[in-house]
Amino acid sequence: MASKSVFFVLMTVLLAYYIYKPLPNNVEEKFKVMLLDATFRTLGHAGDLAELLGVKHYMDVMMLLTKVEHTEPVSDEYVTVTDTSFSNVPVRIYVPKLQSEALRRAVIYIHGGGWCLGSASMKPYDLLSRQTVKQLNAVVVSINYRLAPKFHFPTQFDDVHNVVKFFLQQSTLDKYSVDASRIAVSGDSAGGNLAAAITQELLHDPEVKVKLKIQALIYPVLQSLDLNTPSYRENGNMPVLSRTLMVRFWSEYFTTDRKLFEAMLSNRHIPPQEAHLYKFVNWSTLLPKSLKNNHVYHKPEYGDSSFVKKYPGILDTRASPLLLEDEKLKGLPLTYVITCMYDVLRDDGFMFVSRLRQAGVEVVHHHYDSTFHGILLLNTLPFDFAIAHHIVDEYLKWLGNNL
Repeated sequence: MASKSVFFVLMTVLLAYYIYKPLPNNVEEKFKVMLLDATFRTLGHAGDLAELLGVKHYMDVMMLLTKVEHTEPVSDEYVTVTDTSFSNVPVRIYVPKLQSEALRRAVIYIHGGGWCLGSASMKPYDLLSRQTVKQLNAVVVSINYRLAPKFHFPTQFDDVHNVVKFFLQQSTLDKYSVDASRIAVSGDSAGGNLAAAITQELLHDPEVKVKLKIQALIYPVLQSLDLNTPSYRENGNMPVLSRTLMVRFWSEYFTTDRKLFEAMLSNRHIPPQEAHLYKFVNWSTLLPKSLKNNHVYHKPEYGDSSFVKKYPGILDTRASPLLLEDEKLKGLPLTYVITCMYDVLRDDGFMFVSRLRQAGVEVVHHHYDSTFHGILLLNTLPFDFAIAHHIVDEYLKWLGNNL
């Protein structure tokens, strides 16, 4: 009996040690955050083990989160939900049932997941789309683009690009009774990356007559040049998105070659010939003083040219929207950006806001200083955070007022 009690105490202590994670004082619902982090770490460890044994790719294991959250396209009293395809790309369409004499607004939504994970059918995304329909009486097009590691850049961009161009055709807008002057594109994380890239691409596309009215970027990932900004340094071990995982997402976006991952992890994947591009992501000139803290900006440590020669997408503005020249940023639509303090991608968002404003683009920036990456999706059980609901409410309010 005594041995069982000792074993129980020992296991309890080990479990508590595994779950416990030091967190900043202002993070709310700390124990729930620790459980969330432990869940992600456990899945990550399982992915590492599966890959080491040659059983499955790391991202295949991580995709279990996507599969667990899957929902069917169920209609209700407010919305008709349909799984279909635009230009051979799967999409989930949400059409309001509320009758309206006027043409409707529309939101094109692009899910996150590091270009490797996620789906429009995940419960949090499904819930967000339904809330958008209910509060804005808007049509929502949620895109299921192809994912890495099976598909690499520019496949994800091309899928989203094809869907958006298809939807912006007048015949499609007529079919869904959408007002061509009131269309938004929105996305979170890697979806925010794709939303920003698509908006920039369409701005200069003479074939597209219908232009997006607004873009909403939720903690977007925007550049792959400098993976050692202050936010990468400070938040490398924060919940949900560690620096190592974000670097893994970046490398998988381009290739399964582990050599690129190792080079990006050491921040030595850009050759000296491309040094001129660093001005677009120089955080020492683009971040507010409060975020620079005691960080010192050092000259980049360059790598050889083999990576960008083999994977030119690393320097492509369709992958890194922050690399677009200042002159080409002019004319972008009203932009909404959400950033979180404890997020490796925080500085990407801040730098983009700075550059857009310098280019004369109107930007609304909501920064949340007590939370972390991925919070928008944490609005359902078992990880249901009050701040997630607040952020969603503010996001939908902004869309409602500006679309």
